[in-house]
Amino acid sequence: MTKKTLQKVIANMRNDRILVTMKKYLALTCSLALGLSSPALAEDMDKMWNTGEETIKLRAKDAKRGQLFDEGNYAMFIHWGLYSLLGNKVDGKTYYGIGEWIMNPRVANIPPEEYKKLAGQFDPTNFDAKEIVQLAKDAGMKYIVITAKHHDGFAMYDSKCNDFNITKATPWKTDPMKDLVKECEAAGIGFGFYYSHNQDWTYPGGMGGPTTDAEGNPKTFDDYFKEKCLPQVEEITTEYGKIELVWFDTPGKMEKKYVEQLVEVVRKNQPDALVSGRAGHNLGDYQSLGDMEVPHKNVEGMWEAVDTTNDSWAYAWYDEYWKTPKEILKRTIACVGRGGTYMFNIGPESDGSVPERAKTILRESGNWIKKHPNVIYNAGASPYGHALPWGDVTVQGNTLQLCVLEWPTTGKLYLPGLENTVQSIKVMTDAGLTELSFEKQGTAIVIDVPYKAPDDLISVIRVEVDGEPKADKTYALDPSLKTTVLADFAKGEGKVKYKEKRWMEKFGEWKVAHIFTQWGDDGKAVFDVEVLVPGEYNASLSYTGEGRLVWGVEVEGGEKIQNQQNSSHNFQEFPIGWLNFPKAGKYKVKVSCLEEGKDKAALNALHLAPMILQK
Repeated sequence: MTKKTLQKVIANMRNDRILVTMKKYLALTCSLALGLSSPALAEDMDKMWNTGEETIKLRAKDAKRGQLFDEGNYAMFIHWGLYSLLGNKVDGKTYYGIGEWIMNPRVANIPPEEYKKLAGQFDPTNFDAKEIVQLAKDAGMKYIVITAKHHDGFAMYDSKCNDFNITKATPWKTDPMKDLVKECEAAGIGFGFYYSHNQDWTYPGGMGGPTTDAEGNPKTFDDYFKEKCLPQVEEITTEYGKIELVWFDTPGKMEKKYVEQLVEVVRKNQPDALVSGRAGHNLGDYQSLGDMEVPHKNVEGMWEAVDTTNDSWAYAWYDEYWKTPKEILKRTIACVGRGGTYMFNIGPESDGSVPERAKTILRESGNWIKKHPNVIYNAGASPYGHALPWGDVTVQGNTLQLCVLEWPTTGKLYLPGLENTVQSIKVMTDAGLTELSFEKQGTAIVIDVPYKAPDDLISVIRVEVDGEPKADKTYALDPSLKTTVLADFAKGEGKVKYKEKRWMEKFGEWKVAHIFTQWGDDGKAVFDVEVLVPGEYNASLSYTGEGRLVWGVEVEGGEKIQNQQNSSHNFQEFPIGWLNFPKAGKYKVKVSCLEEGKDKAALNALHLAPMILQK
C-alpha cells in the first residue's frame, strides 16, 4: 500500500468525533490565550494538533501488509540473549565489539558445550515486557523486532523442537515473547522476530557449528535445517499471533532451496508478514542495508537501515558511547529523507532491564517526534536526493518539511533549486505555526527566519508548494554554512578509482565510505556545485593516506590552488586554500592528488565554506 493510498483509507476511518472536537477546542483556546483570534491561525493550530494523527492512530491489527514498515518508518530492534550475560567479558578479559558474537572464534572462541552452560545462569527476573513496549511507544516506534534465535543457537522463546531455549535450559523458565506479544497488542504496535537461519554455532550442521553430534555422527547443514531451523521458523510463525515481519540474517552461501522453504512457511502462516532482504537470493520483500549504514543518496524501493543506540547491538558492560537524541533524530530523518525506514536497536542487560541512558535518549527523541510527527510518519523522500548544509528534508504530499539541524545565525535560510512555486512557508513554534516571509534570489528561496532556533533539538519549517515537490539535485553552496559534498556525488575523470570502502572500528562496528583512490597523473574527482552568492570560499578536503600529500583543487575555467598537508589513517579534514567564485551559477570543482603517495591516498569529501569577503 502506498502512502497516498493510506491517506485515502484513513480519511474514511475518521469516526472519532470527540477527539477531533477536543482538538479544535484546544486550538481555539490556545489562539485566544495568545491574543491571536484570526480564523486562519486557529485553522493552522488545528492542523498542528492533527499533524500526522492518522498514522499515529493506526494500530498494528488494522495495518495492511507492510504498512507499518512503509509508513511508520521507525521501529525498535532488540538484541537479547545468553551473550547478554557475558556483556563482552570472558574470564576477566573484555572483548571490544559487538557482544552477540562473543563465542565466535574471531572473538572469545568459547567452545559450544561451554557456552551452552551459560543457560544455567540466565535468570532475567527484571525483564518487564510492558516497560519495553511502552519505551518503544514513547520513542515513537511503530513495531518491535526481537531476537528469537541469534547465531549462538539459543532460542529466546519456548521452542518445542530443541531444548536449548529459555524455558527449558534456564532457571527462569519463562517465555518472554508471550508477554511481549501481549503488550504489543495492547499498545497497538507491531511485533516481529529476528531469526538467524544460516549460522548456528551450537547445533551440529549449522553454519559455524559442530560437524558431528554428541555421539560423533557426522551432521550436515541439511540435518540442521530439517531438525531445527525449519521447525523453529514454523513455531515462531504459528504460536505468537500476528507478526509484522521475520528478520532473517546472514544467509552467507546458504542454498536457494532452503531460503525458498523458509519464505514459503512465512507466507503460509503469516500472509501479512514481510520477509527481510537478508533472507538471501533476493527472496525478501525489501532491501536491508549494511549494519549501522545510513545512506547519503536516495534509495529506490522499500528498504531499511538498522542501527544501534551505542556501538554494540547486544549489551556490553563497557559501552557508554550513546547516540544523543539529536543524533538519533538526525539519522531517523536521514533515512526517511532518503526514502526508507529506520530500525533502532536496544541491548537489554542479562537481567532483562534496559540501560537507563538508552531509555533517556529514546524518550527525549520520542518527545520531539510527538511534536513533529509529519516529519517521520507517512513521509517520503527528499526531492534533493541528499541532505543539505543546514539539515534535511522529508515530504508529505505537496509539503516539504525542512528539518534544520544547524540554525543559521544570519536570519536567512537558503532553500536552493526548488522547481515549484511556493504557496506558503511556516515554522513550527511552541505557539503553533508562524508564517515566515521569503523571496526568490536567483535559483534559491531565501527565508527570513528568527535569529534563535525555535526548537532546542531540530527546528521544522513547512514549505507548501503547488504540486509534487521537485528540486535540482546539484549541491548548492550555502552562503552562511560550510557545505560538504561527499565523494558519493562526484565523478571520476582520467585515471582514478572510485570505490566503496568498509572497515570496522571495533569488531562488528562497521563504517562505510565512498572514496577516490589510486590517482594517476591525470586523475581527478569532479564535484558539481552551484554558487548562490558569489565570493571567496575556503576549500578543505577529507582524506586518508600516508606521509605528506600534495592536493590540487581547481575551478573549471577559473583559478587553481594546491597545498601539501599531513595525512592520517582515519578520514580527517585538512585545509587547502581559498577559491573565488566570481558570479552565481554552476561550477565544476576538480580535485587531484599530486606527487608521491597518490596511489594510496583516499579522498572522501570536498568542503567549501563561505569567507567574510563575500560580495
